[in-house]
Amino acid sequence: MKLKFPIFLMFLLAFTLVRAQVASHAPTVFTQAPAKAAATANSADKVVARVNAAQLTQADLVREEYAIFPYGRQHNGIPKDLEPDIRAGALKMIIFEELVYQEALRRKVAISPARIQRAETDFRKTFPTPDDFNAFMQSEFHGSAQLLQEKIRRSLLIDGLLKAEIDSKVTVTPAELKAYYDANPVRFEHAETFTFQTISIIPPNKATPAQLSEGLKRAQDALRQAKTTKSTEEFGLLAEKISDDDYRVMMGQHKPMPVEQIAPQVVKELRAMKSGDVSDLLEVGSIYTVIRLQEHALAGKKSFEEVKAQLEKELPKNKREQLREAFDLKLRQSAKIQVL
Repeated sequence: MKLKFPIFLMFLLAFTLVRAQVASHAPTVFTQAPAKAAATANSADKVVARVNAAQLTQADLVREEYAIFPYGRQHNGIPKDLEPDIRAGALKMIIFEELVYQEALRRKVAISPARIQRAETDFRKTFPTPDDFNAFMQSEFHGSAQLLQEKIRRSLLIDGLLKAEIDSKVTVTPAELKAYYDANPVRFEHAETFTFQTISIIPPNKATPAQLSEGLKRAQDALRQAKTTKSTEEFGLLAEKISDDDYRVMMGQHKPMPVEQIAPQVVKELRAMKSGDVSDLLEVGSIYTVIRLQEHALAGKKSFEEVKAQLEKELPKNKREQLREAFDLKLRQSAKIQVL
C-alpha cells in the first residue's frame, strides 16, 4: 500500500518556528491570490485593521496569506489547520509594512520617477505575455497606470527604509562568529548518527496469511533488485518505484538519524556496514526493510571550521530578524493600531 506523504506538516513546522516574529519576506506589492480565493474571501473591501488613518482590507490580507504560503496555489487553497497561523502572520506583516510606509512618508524619503519607471518595466517582465499583464491590471487596478505606479512607489519606499534600518546594520564579524561558537558548545555536539536510504514493504493492517506471504515475496524481490544498485541515485530510483514508506518520494532518503531513534536490530546491522553497502532484508515489526548506508558519524563535537559557513549564514539572518522585530516594536509605540 502507498502511504500519503504529510507534506503540510513540514510547512507547519517551518511556519511555527517563525510565526512569533515579523515576517521576513520582501514587501508584498502585487501578490495576487488565486481567483477562487479572491472570489470567496468575505468581502474584499472589508476592513481588517486600521493603522493610524490607513485602512487595511480583507483583500490585502488574502494577498499576504498567499505571499507567506504560495503553496496554497498548488493545493486548492490554504489548509484549514494552517490557516489561523498564516492569517495571524499575514495580519502582522501587512500592519508592519503599513507602519514602515508611513514612517518613510514622515521622513520624506524620495523616490525618483525614473526609478519607479524601471521598477514598472521589471514588473511587466514577470508576466508571460502582455495580455496576462493587462488582465492583472484590470483585476487589481481597474486598468489604472496611476494606481500601479502608486503601489510601486509604496513598495520602493518600504524596501528602501528596511534596507536603511535593517539590512545596512546586519554585520557579523569573524570574532562574533567565534564568540558564538565558544558560548554554545552543547549546540555543536552531536550523537552517533546514520544517514541512509530505505526501501520498505509494508503489509496491510490485519493482513491475512496470504497477504503476509505476498509481502515477503515482494520484499525478497526488492532485496534482489536493491543489491544490484551501484549508487545513491540507482537505489533512490528503485525506492521511488517499489517502496511503500513515505520516504519513497525523497528517493528513500533519511536525514542523519541518532541511534536512539533507530530500532536496535537495525543499528546492529548498520554498524557492521560500510558506506555504500546494501543491507540484507531486515524485519522491524511487520515491515520488511532494505537499507543503503551513506554515512556513519561517531559522537563528537564539530569544529569551528566545520560550522563556520553555517554560522556565517545563520547569525546575520537571526540578527536581521531581531532588528526587524525591534523596528516593528519601535514603530508601534507611536502608532494607533486597531485590529477588527
